[in-house]
Amino acid sequence: MTKPAKENLLLLVHRIPFPPNKGDKIRSFHLLKHLLLNYQVHLGCFIDDDNDRQYVNTVKEMCGESYFGALHPLKAKVRSLGALLSNRPLSLDYYRDKQMQEWVDATLSKHQIQRVVVFSSAMAQFIEHVTQARRVIDFVDVDSDKWLQYAGKKIWPMSWLYQREGTQLLNYERRVARECDVSLFVSETEANLFKRLAPESSAKIDFFNNGVDTDYFSPELTHANPYNAGQQVIVFTGAMDYWPNIDAVQWFAQEVLPLIRERNPTACFYIVGTRPSDAVKNLTRQPGVHVTGSVPDVRPYLAHARVVVAPLRIARGIQNKVLEAMAMAKTVLVSAQALEGIEAELGRDLLMAQNAAQFAGYACLVLDGKQEELGSAARAKVLARYNWTANLSRVDALLDPDRSESSNINSQEQRY
Repeated sequence: MTKPAKENLLLLVHRIPFPPNKGDKIRSFHLLKHLLLNYQVHLGCFIDDDNDRQYVNTVKEMCGESYFGALHPLKAKVRSLGALLSNRPLSLDYYRDKQMQEWVDATLSKHQIQRVVVFSSAMAQFIEHVTQARRVIDFVDVDSDKWLQYAGKKIWPMSWLYQREGTQLLNYERRVARECDVSLFVSETEANLFKRLAPESSAKIDFFNNGVDTDYFSPELTHANPYNAGQQVIVFTGAMDYWPNIDAVQWFAQEVLPLIRERNPTACFYIVGTRPSDAVKNLTRQPGVHVTGSVPDVRPYLAHARVVVAPLRIARGIQNKVLEAMAMAKTVLVSAQALEGIEAELGRDLLMAQNAAQFAGYACLVLDGKQEELGSAARAKVLARYNWTANLSRVDALLDPDRSESSNINSQEQRY
């Protein structure tokens, strides 16, 4: 018997959602993968890294029609400055693209699309005029709040620029939330924050938690040790051109690591991640600091580290780096900001420190062989709460509430 054709759906993502285990692409990849179960997905996205072009054919084969816009970061930054002459956030003009808009309009018309999913606020500009489709936006994080946090850490004129971006972006986020049918976030904590910032749309704000590929991030797999013999390794993972990550490792290397090495001279701090800035590279001048740059696989660096740290001082949403380390049954030491949105019990699943002395004290305990039991509890927490299939099932009902309501009625009728 021939299966009925799947309904068409338009998905817009700011960066190509592949590979599946790369930083900010993890959530968008799993969202795409889930939508493909029930829909013929037509995908529009940007490529801002030439290395990502190798994934185009793979993603094309997954989708119906697709569009991969070329985004040149330097040109986009220059273009975004035009927003300073208006009341628009720079983030919008950074992604403004005539060809993308033309492709979106043509795709909506050709396939008579009734479902649209937008990933990140910057992509919402391409469907502002759409009224015939149910529109769901996954903001992921409250980006405007992150810009406002930046403003508090910078001096003028950057503090003024970030303050302006945060204010303008919040205005735009609120407008998008009013116009879309559903607004999603990465955690209940993040959703609640936006409800406070946009109370007029609170009834349409929801969330779905991230997940972790626990077969991929598994302590059962064997990895060659990338570290030198005799090193007691503390590791941080993440994109190292991202300012909150840069700020975190600078603070840890300069304020925390010296305290640790006073007690444990073999302690080393490894910074593992792509595109390290000059400020990050310069940290290798300090004793015990190592910067790897891009690595083919982050798992060996997690598997053979004694402790994984996430000392972020600016953060929004959920830190995948924390969940991945927990999934690998590592002892994880975080700041309050890095813990936000993660369901975990302090002292049972992971450790949290408030200042340099606490970070150093906890790290030394772990290096001395204490707190090792946290690893198994951390993995159990991830297995229980961070499953992609279970978490993404929330999206189905939000995309098609009529079908969900019908399913619930049928299920209730079968009980009697």
